[in-house]
Amino acid sequence: MKQYNTLSVGLDVHKESIAVAYAPDEDGAEAIYLGPVGTRQCDVDKVIRQLHSKACKLRFVYEAGPCGYWLYRYLQKKGQECIVVAPSRIPRRSGDRVKTDRRDALQLARLLRSGDLTAVYVPKPEDESVRDLSRLREETLRDLQAAKNRLKAFLLRHDIRYEGKANWTASHLRTLAHICMATAAQRVVFQEYLGAVTHLMEKLALIETELREHAKSWRLAPLVQALQALRGVQFHVAVTIAAELGDLRRFEKPRQLMAYVGLHPSEYSSGGKRHQGAIAKTGNAHARRVLVEGAWSYRHLAKVSPQIQQRLEGLPEDIRSIAWKAQVRLCKRCRRMIAHGKNRNIVIVAIARELIAFMWAIARKVELSQVSLAQAS
Repeated sequence: MKQYNTLSVGLDVHKESIAVAYAPDEDGAEAIYLGPVGTRQCDVDKVIRQLHSKACKLRFVYEAGPCGYWLYRYLQKKGQECIVVAPSRIPRRSGDRVKTDRRDALQLARLLRSGDLTAVYVPKPEDESVRDLSRLREETLRDLQAAKNRLKAFLLRHDIRYEGKANWTASHLRTLAHICMATAAQRVVFQEYLGAVTHLMEKLALIETELREHAKSWRLAPLVQALQALRGVQFHVAVTIAAELGDLRRFEKPRQLMAYVGLHPSEYSSGGKRHQGAIAKTGNAHARRVLVEGAWSYRHLAKVSPQIQQRLEGLPEDIRSIAWKAQVRLCKRCRRMIAHGKNRNIVIVAIARELIAFMWAIARKVELSQVSLAQAS
């Protein structure tokens, strides 16, 4: 049996099977389909032993998907080189209309051998756990808003209106508790809608408490605290950015970070013509959403509110200086663009794009003062 120096192994990972193909790193060598295997660790070990009989070095690759990063971490634990790639970044022929597990595995092996694949960022297990908790809060908040809308729509159909100043306060909930519908069936519907709202409100409060507790001992806790120096970046925005993007210092330039969250403009240029369109909306949608939400606060004049002053306490002077510089610049730019007749949504997206750049600048300062000390301890 011929021995190779290195094998590029493509894995098409599914819930119950993994299609395996390998390509020897030699000129003219054809990629070979090994076949499907199971998803148990013993099945992966068997594949590693089988491929090690053909080459001393193995390089694995598979697409990011619903199965997560367990395979990447297991291969890393076994001492194997592995990367995970985004499906949208895999080169594909425009005329190729056939997709099978065999073809996907072979294509991954060939592209890994040719160096045409770009690896995605794989979070550490502790980072992923905080990210899961942050996403649970986001999903619960979305469910709560839907439940509130259903209850308000039901009451509006029966001409029951709340005359108070603010909805969903303690006073509002006490008022809802005294409502009595006309029929027994409507009382059942009302109690189910109201029960869903109260249950989700309690669930959301519990999740937020757990998120704050886990964030205190998180390795990126100093980064979360430093990001809150910025206007519009409260705890939930800061922890979402850190959980979704990880350590911002891994980006060499802020433009790379802007592109990573999809806030850079799309472009179609040919010859002497250059056309820029809407933002690309690629990358992490969770981070992009909270950035846009935080950017809305820059519509007003720059000032240090009591809430911001409280978040600034204990932070180094260089981080406070960057936060004030960001507030002055972004508030001025936002008001100037709106005064010139720009669409408000376009203005806010432009502010969000610059806001992530200031976050990158703060992360570079945290590198020397806080994060390194936290990791060392």
